[in-house]
Amino acid sequence: MSQTLEQIQDFKGKYPRQLWYLFFSEMWERFCFYGMRGMLTVFMVSQLLMKEDVANLQYGATQAFVYAFTFIGGLFADKILGFRKSLFWGGLLMITGSCILAFNPHEFFFMGIAFTIIGTGFFKPNISTMVGALYHENDSRRDAGFSLFYAGINVGALLGGYACIAIAQSYSWNLAFGLAAIVMTISLITFVFTQRSLGPIGRSPYEVKGIVGKNWHEYATYAGSLAVIPLIMIMVSKTQYTDWFMYIIGPVTLIYIFYEMMKFSVEERKKLAAALVFILFSILFWAFFEQSGGSLALFAANNLDNDILGVNFNPNGVNNAANSLFVIIFAPLLGLLWVWLSKRRAEPNTVVKFGLGFLFLSLAFYVFYATRFFATVEGMTSLEIFTLAYFIITFGELCLSPIGLSIMTKLSPQPLQGVMMGMWFLASAYGQYVAGILGAGMASPNENASLTEKLISYTDGYQQLAVYALVSGIVLLLISPMVRKLMGTVK
Repeated sequence: MSQTLEQIQDFKGKYPRQLWYLFFSEMWERFCFYGMRGMLTVFMVSQLLMKEDVANLQYGATQAFVYAFTFIGGLFADKILGFRKSLFWGGLLMITGSCILAFNPHEFFFMGIAFTIIGTGFFKPNISTMVGALYHENDSRRDAGFSLFYAGINVGALLGGYACIAIAQSYSWNLAFGLAAIVMTISLITFVFTQRSLGPIGRSPYEVKGIVGKNWHEYATYAGSLAVIPLIMIMVSKTQYTDWFMYIIGPVTLIYIFYEMMKFSVEERKKLAAALVFILFSILFWAFFEQSGGSLALFAANNLDNDILGVNFNPNGVNNAANSLFVIIFAPLLGLLWVWLSKRRAEPNTVVKFGLGFLFLSLAFYVFYATRFFATVEGMTSLEIFTLAYFIITFGELCLSPIGLSIMTKLSPQPLQGVMMGMWFLASAYGQYVAGILGAGMASPNENASLTEKLISYTDGYQQLAVYALVSGIVLLLISPMVRKLMGTVK
């Protein structure tokens, strides 16, 4: 028998059981996503024979569209499909995209990517919003729930990030893309067989209101998402079109958010304004952080040895998976630290945590820069120092990303939760877009550059990013009292 929302939210213990179902569905979806992401840049350079700067731009464009469509997916879920149908449709599209790439990634690369982009847009923001719906508005256990959910994301990212690129480079690219399709199917099956436990959470707005005769809206959404796939293929393959898209969607989205804000009270508007500050700074954070799939992937492929404490590892696998491993280990410990500080009334507020995230990010990129001091004359440097940088960057991420997911649901009024969660991921789209541009700027302009020249070019860029992140963190800490005031009662 289906539970009511009140029964679900009145759960006993630390976590509602529905959180575990969403955890496993998200875990396998992230295996697919991060496995695919970890292969993109290396595949474009080694198999499609793109120049490194072009591959960085292509990577940024692809990831920008992935996250931009999370906003669109959140909007359609809010207004038409509901979170459940949106998630199911997105999963089917992701499976289709992975199967296309498994069949012939060289011939149908951009077609497979286009299906994956649209699918992720429908899947990603809506499962996060359903996690938020498991809790009462002021439930103190919400942050712990999102931290556990974030661990699920990183288990998937760890497994997929290492396995897919290792299989691709050691055996077959087709097999690696096929593995992504298999695990995405597991994710979708997990959700289908557990969704009854969600009660009313995630149902379409028409079902909730008892409106009939609106099925054509759903079918039009499905048909429209398929119809734009050729357009996405063109826009991703020609990055100048991505530029135009990014110049347009951000301002249009802000105008829409400002329009929606006018419908709410002054206090709710202040909270939404605070949410926009977090969103703005998250763009900067992801622009620096997301070098992992672009410039750092090429740096790992070209300039790293394969030794960590005497054990051989695939350098690209480490690049894709180290961060996730550290998140899994340290996310619970950092969560306990926040609880310990909270009991002593010494826990930093959300804005300060964001600022600390930038400071850790700055230190990590300085360590990426410092790998040049451990290089051989041939331009090969230490995988161990590279991994140390990922250890540091993990604490930056943990100060920002899981807390960001939670704060969006806290600061957003119920009718705008899907849209604001999509807006959070749209900020990631801009971060990914800028990350591609930054990565392209780091690539050596000489196509036949030596490994030493590539090492110097990329590490110079990482030093610059360390400075930018440091300045951003200091600014955020300085304005924290003002933002905290806008948040009102939200902690």
